[in-house]
Amino acid sequence: MLNVHHLELFYYVARFGGISEAVRNIPYGIQQPAVSAQVIQLEDYLGVTLFQRRPFVLSASGEKLFEFIRPFFDNLERVAEELQGGAGQQIRIGSSQIVLRDHLPAVVQNVRKKFPRLKLVLREGYQPQLETWLQRQEIDLAITLLDAKGPPGLHSLPFLKIPLVLMVNKKSKITSAEELWKRDKIEEPLLSLPATEGFCKNFQQGLARMNIDWFPSIEVSSLELIQTYVESGYGIGLTVAIPKAKISDQIRVLPLEGFAPVTFGVLWQGKQKPLAELFIAELKKRAESVGGVSAAARP
Repeated sequence: MLNVHHLELFYYVARFGGISEAVRNIPYGIQQPAVSAQVIQLEDYLGVTLFQRRPFVLSASGEKLFEFIRPFFDNLERVAEELQGGAGQQIRIGSSQIVLRDHLPAVVQNVRKKFPRLKLVLREGYQPQLETWLQRQEIDLAITLLDAKGPPGLHSLPFLKIPLVLMVNKKSKITSAEELWKRDKIEEPLLSLPATEGFCKNFQQGLARMNIDWFPSIEVSSLELIQTYVESGYGIGLTVAIPKAKISDQIRVLPLEGFAPVTFGVLWQGKQKPLAELFIAELKKRAESVGGVSAAARP
């Protein structure tokens, strides 16, 4: 007899395009080797290969099985919502570590008052990753920087206008960004997030207007790492002045006059369920409490 759990694991593998992607989206803890082993057991039982591993491609048998089981697993969440009175209790949110750590807990506390059985799936990431995860339906909300023209198919609500700043170690003699702009060449290493991030693009555009070349020497994966490396003397860090962010007493923050700020807000795809709508409303309140601005959603 077919093992239904094996079918469920295969459903996630087929839906998300591989075992590693499935593991990131299965709504309970399971390791990649376990998923791989159980899918192999399913293939052994059926006597067929369900998909090619590298690159991932469903076989003809895999496509036939996926099309058969997909309606059942696709509709499980909807049926659960109906049994719960029409209110889904799970939401998948992606954002930076700072937001997940310092701001989201207060939002979650308020949401739990209306959704006491709330289940959260949190993923840490930055703008390009989060947009991709949304488009692939791996998360429901992305709390992140927003480009002037949003990605196709996504909706957005801006919360905050956040200025760009530089971070220098207090041992440095540099006390303003203008001191750097007066130089023929900036020798200090620049630390930043990857160039695909919105505020990195804003910074380079601002430099270009002044005919200054200064490109990152060290790219890191989080704003926290920028502060850590600046504190350790590795260079000057480019970041954003996130409200109520914790700044080391070893760091001097330099405002960047004349550089375009970035917009911070929330992204989502399609029509939102009541739980997601409540999260967006609470996120907006949180942003306003730390100095944000309200705005209408844009498609």
